[in-house]
Amino acid sequence: MESAAADVIILGASGFTGKRVLGEFLRKLPEDRKVGIAGRSRQKLEESLSWALGHTSGEQRLKSSVPIFEADVHDMASLRGLCSKTKLLVSCVGPYRLYGEPVVAACVEAGIDYLDITGEPEFMERMRAKYHEQAVDRESLVVSACGFDSVPAEFGVIFNTKQWQGSSKPNSIDAYLTLRSSTRMKGNFATFESAVLGIASVGELQKLRKSRPIKSPRLQIPGVPLKRPAVHWEDAVNSWAVKIPSSDAVLVRRTLATVAENPDGLPTASKHQEQSLKQWTDIKPVLFGVYLSVKELWRVCFLLLTGFILYVLANFGWGRKLLLSYPEVFTGGVFSKTGPSQEEIDNSSFSMVFVGRGFKDASKVPPGKKQQPDMEIITRVTGPEIGYVTTPIILVQAALLVLENRDKLPKGGVWTPGVAFGTTDYEQRLQNNGLSFDVISKH
Repeated sequence: MESAAADVIILGASGFTGKRVLGEFLRKLPEDRKVGIAGRSRQKLEESLSWALGHTSGEQRLKSSVPIFEADVHDMASLRGLCSKTKLLVSCVGPYRLYGEPVVAACVEAGIDYLDITGEPEFMERMRAKYHEQAVDRESLVVSACGFDSVPAEFGVIFNTKQWQGSSKPNSIDAYLTLRSSTRMKGNFATFESAVLGIASVGELQKLRKSRPIKSPRLQIPGVPLKRPAVHWEDAVNSWAVKIPSSDAVLVRRTLATVAENPDGLPTASKHQEQSLKQWTDIKPVLFGVYLSVKELWRVCFLLLTGFILYVLANFGWGRKLLLSYPEVFTGGVFSKTGPSQEEIDNSSFSMVFVGRGFKDASKVPPGKKQQPDMEIITRVTGPEIGYVTTPIILVQAALLVLENRDKLPKGGVWTPGVAFGTTDYEQRLQNNGLSFDVISKH
């Protein structure tokens, strides 16, 4: 590749999330690195750049130092041209089920690296099925879900399993998500649209999984994991817990299956694997579930009713049209086409508590044996607002890791964040930039 016009280019930088990703790049990108922005409208990109510069006080770069490129996901020639100008493309163009594949295809074809922030399981698994082998051959690293979906979950599980030392091992880890805000927080419409389309694509995802000739290896978990009810009271978070259909669980399972398949190192690893990559020995397989913590019982009922309505309507074309036309009506104001205000974003945060249950001496408890767990380790990941503060932090740190430590990552392929970054200092990078990983209790 000729000398790149930019080390990293953000595709979709004029969107609600994209401009915040740009702002985070302007704050964190070293002076010897250059970020570019791309999208369909140069005017909107210039407006986004002005917004981002106005939110990076004391660390602003000259406007002229950020190159602007026009590109359209419906025009492969423009995407190929964009890929020729960078080493790494970051996509903020969703829903990815509608707009994501051409970008992945162009990056793989060009042999450059790709990151995105999707939380859409069907899209991610389809990209894995269609482009993994080609990405390996082209040495193109493709990593989706580099945002709140699903890095806190993946690295929260990894962090919890690392606390089990010696002969102790977990057999299950449950994550309990709490969203906090001093003002009522409205979600962005694009997030709601992705969720609706994700529900609609469940059937396609099931067909894709059935068509795959290779199945993931069975995880060797000591004992029989305790399966928690879909709705239950959880003492660890002092609230009701409602199981949510999150991509987090899908990504964690894929990561753990990959580790189980190749415990001695990253698959398709870099040329320096034998010298520099840490072994996966601290990461242990578990049964994993994700729950939303809810204090009031009436809110539990509201969530279940809303979820049922969304599931039913999203499976019909007319139903999806209704949902996407009136998001505030069908979600009780949780999502809107205007999105959250800056005040709402500034006053929001999250906490994800991981309750790991297992055995002090796993050697005495073979897989399949029914025995009550005698050990519990509780850890926690916390951070600022999930969609427009935490997600840009996670994505930008992933991009910097790719730019600065490319030789310590898989050469190419379509991987989860846990597989791609699990043996690096990614967790510490997140800790240094606003997220916290803490041990709450061990007993």
